[in-house]
Amino acid sequence: MSASPLDPPERSRDSLILHATDNAVSWITLNRPEAMNAITPDQRERLIQLLSEASADPAVRAVVITATGRGFCAGADLRGTSARPGERVAGDVARTIRLGAQRLIAAVLDCEKPVIAAVNGTAAGIGAHLAFACDLVLAAEPARFIEVFVRRGLVPDGGGAYLLPRLIGPQRAKELMFFGDALPAADAARLGLVNRVVPPEELEKTAREWAERLATGPTRALALTKQLVNASLDTDRTTAFAAEATAQEINMTTADANEGVASFVERRTPVFRGR
Repeated sequence: MSASPLDPPERSRDSLILHATDNAVSWITLNRPEAMNAITPDQRERLIQLLSEASADPAVRAVVITATGRGFCAGADLRGTSARPGERVAGDVARTIRLGAQRLIAAVLDCEKPVIAAVNGTAAGIGAHLAFACDLVLAAEPARFIEVFVRRGLVPDGGGAYLLPRLIGPQRAKELMFFGDALPAADAARLGLVNRVVPPEELEKTAREWAERLATGPTRALALTKQLVNASLDTDRTTAFAAEATAQEINMTTADANEGVASFVERRTPVFRGR
């Protein structure tokens, strides 16, 4: 996960987001270590594009989002965006957030493939929310998560006030957002924000193991399961039960579901094709 970037003026836009597909896993790597991987608008659009392509590509069956350098993502790159209050038109800020940070987080939540965050270092602001939106979160021991908005006199955006209460409850979410203190990876794991903390040298290996295991699973069943879980906290029991039954009805039309049942009857290990 290391890289030796050129000086910023020599970098191409494509080099700021590295992408490769390996063993049916789409690896998306933020590659702007000199800025702690703060996300520019171009990078954000590229991330959204890659997540959309992963959803549509049957050859991709899992996604990993990670980064180079010491930081995972320091948040949005705000340089050049701080217009004076008198220069703003009412609705500009809301539109920017809706079409920017919120679209990015929605792209992760709506991706039809399981998404793993491999957090190598500090994840702050929208960078923390990018990680929390992922289906599974791995963190290197030095990683930290910071709800940095309050330090800038800002309201959390990029889905933070939606994600955190659902992950850790309203009181814990308010503590993180009101104080903006750095949360070490081990504490994030204890709160339930991180699935597993590993030594830095084991982060890529563990992410690869998890992603490749997901990539050999029943891809459509995983997509439907993701949809059910993500929607569960926003629906009543009747709606959730109806969605579950419909999802299973849809899933039973897939080749993988037929393979799963056949392998059980035949007492053998299933071979899922992601279809």
